[in-house]
Amino acid sequence: MHQAERGAFDLRRGQPVHISAPDGGVLAAPVEGLEGETLERLRRLGREQPRLVLTSHRARAAGFCTESDSGVSLPLDGGLTVADILGLCCAAGPLPPAMPNHRLRATSRAEAAALALARAGRLIPAAVVTATGDTPPAELASLIADGTILDVPDEQAQALSTAPQLQVSHTSDAVVPLEGSEQSRFVLFREAGGVQEHVAILIGEQSDWPDPVTVRLHSACLTGDLFGSLRCDCGEQLRASVREIAGQGGGVLLYLAQEGRGIGLANKLRAYRLQDDGLDTVDADCTLGFSADERQYEAAVAMLHYLDVARVRLLTNNPGKVRALEAGGIQVTARQPLLGTLNHHNRRYLNTKADRAGHWLQALLDKA
Repeated sequence: MHQAERGAFDLRRGQPVHISAPDGGVLAAPVEGLEGETLERLRRLGREQPRLVLTSHRARAAGFCTESDSGVSLPLDGGLTVADILGLCCAAGPLPPAMPNHRLRATSRAEAAALALARAGRLIPAAVVTATGDTPPAELASLIADGTILDVPDEQAQALSTAPQLQVSHTSDAVVPLEGSEQSRFVLFREAGGVQEHVAILIGEQSDWPDPVTVRLHSACLTGDLFGSLRCDCGEQLRASVREIAGQGGGVLLYLAQEGRGIGLANKLRAYRLQDDGLDTVDADCTLGFSADERQYEAAVAMLHYLDVARVRLLTNNPGKVRALEAGGIQVTARQPLLGTLNHHNRRYLNTKADRAGHWLQALLDKA
């Protein structure tokens, strides 16, 4: 997995990576941060003209009829600018007539792996690629050999995105008194890949915790948790969960590094812009190329196992969290709702959660 993790990091820096696969390799550059110089470099080093690779979610949102679940690939006309290419990956509505359906094809293995690496790097899940064949051209082969360009096997890239190493290890801990629970300890966990870090907030003395243990899985939300954004109810839920856990005799709040339902802060802000133009949260994420919810909870399961928590009373409105814990061997003996305040900024967001994701929010929405 080491090469794939480095590859995702290189893409985040805007650097192209070579992806090798049995059906031929590609040199791939991320659309996010793409520069004209990088685009020309791909044209020079590859065997074919560059192509744009999009996820199936993005292709359908853009009006393409496709049955491919791995993604789609389409040729890039030489006259397209970097800004044009970014628009093809992010803009709401159908793509321009210059990109007709008949020019589309399903992704190759290497192209699908390029999308996987971009997704793992929390970038826009899109890439500009150029085919390199079974053997890279001489100049590219030299750059791979001297380490200038990293080569990543396609199966490693796919594994990093679809089956990430979510085993976590305890890194450090300290007492951190909180408003609502002065007896709290923060325990930091790091994923096996070494990038993502999650925090378990242990409220009260562990020896005094009730059985089942009161637990909250909270995905990080910078705008709501830190700044009190009215577009969501995350900040209210976070602070209410601390008080609720303390009031029930203690337990665990897992603060998970899954901003924007797992798409990252940059993409979350892009989705906000699309919502301002009329899309709901699900359609905005799909327009950017993501699924309705990219979060995974294996890390939360691993953290609870480390803390020897086997039976929980879960504070959540999300049925997906209940299913994830039970699938990981954590018994959810009870569920308790955790409701924020309805306002005109978050009403559509909460309605979408209820209507399209099945969240248990009717008690809150009925008050409207």
